[in-house]
Amino acid sequence: MTRIIALALAAIVGTSALAESHEIPQETVDKITAMLTEMNCQMDPDDIEMEDDGYELDDVICEGGNQFDIELDADLNEVGRRAE
Repeated sequence: MTRIIALALAAIVGTSALAESHEIPQETVDKITAMLTEMNCQMDPDDIEMEDDGYELDDVICEGGNQFDIELDADLNEVGRRAE
């Protein structure tokens, strides 16, 4: 019984650590938001997703009402854009 409890606690702690490792630093969110402002675009910061090789920005709305999903590399350079 003690082993089961220990394994369950280890799984919970491991899952929490994994989730925290995918949190996007506020500094990066601020840089992305500033970049979008310069592009006359906006989005909900909660729609920034960390990918293996950069970031995906979901539901970016730009001047004129156009909506895109934008892919950024790790250095925040745009590497892809899909119209929604």
